[in-house]
Amino acid sequence: MYEKFFGLEQKPFGLTPNTSLYFGLPPHEEAVQVLEEALREGEGFIKITGEVGTGKTMVLRLFLSRLTDDFELVYIPNPVLSPDEFKISIARELDIDTANCTTLSLNDDINRKLLEIHAAGRRTVLVIDEVQSISEDTLEAIRLLGNLETEHDKIIQIVLFGQPELDEMLDKQNLRQLRQRIAFSYNLRPLTADETEAYLNYRMLKSGYSGKAVFGRRPARDIFRYSGGIPRLINVIANKSLMLAYGYGVRGVSCSMVKEAALDTVSVKKKKRPGLPLYIGLAAFLLLAALGGLVFASGVFE
Repeated sequence: MYEKFFGLEQKPFGLTPNTSLYFGLPPHEEAVQVLEEALREGEGFIKITGEVGTGKTMVLRLFLSRLTDDFELVYIPNPVLSPDEFKISIARELDIDTANCTTLSLNDDINRKLLEIHAAGRRTVLVIDEVQSISEDTLEAIRLLGNLETEHDKIIQIVLFGQPELDEMLDKQNLRQLRQRIAFSYNLRPLTADETEAYLNYRMLKSGYSGKAVFGRRPARDIFRYSGGIPRLINVIANKSLMLAYGYGVRGVSCSMVKEAALDTVSVKKKKRPGLPLYIGLAAFLLLAALGGLVFASGVFE
């Protein structure tokens, strides 16, 4: 809608993680560095957590894109599986024929394959997303998988991505053995006010915009305040603010536009008088502007 108006090649604030717009802000860079350092150290378990919308998927995609050919990747995006289903998913990722497998033979086949990969001078990395959704029985199966090692090395490294509920799960007494095996962990924090402003204008530039900053200091601070520094909410509010700027025919986002965009966003805490929804408010503005023009014209020609 507004791309041509601002001279953009793509939408700068989509909800789908776009690595081409990656800025390299401290929380995301630190998380990727923790992952890379843990792999170099050969540690068995690594954990990355963060609230919804803090950028875990972006970190995950960057991490996967930077894996070298020295690693055999096993990626499980949907871990809501029983222990046996989970092992079958791993086996299929490793190109193991799972037809007519028993639980015992499946375990043996996975162990054998992992040892073959290790003997070839490569390391296997198991990456599991949304781990907070996993059952405790499947978490125990993951722990046992992490026990596989030679006299000198782990033959599989396991990376866990999840929301803060994962930490609550791992605090349980019956999961203490898994918790104790996590050598590296990182919790993604929200962005600061300065990081939010830099993030907004960097994404505009990377999307093709050239000119005076669309998000000035005060509007950027307001977006930070309404979003709490959560990148996903920043994107939602910024996108709606650009729609409003386009509707008003201006190339700068104002504080009032940010407020209107924020109050139209369900995830943002609404004030006592939330006002009209964004689309209705914008339509009403345009209608009143048109009517005002007609009244002015009729007065002139009377």
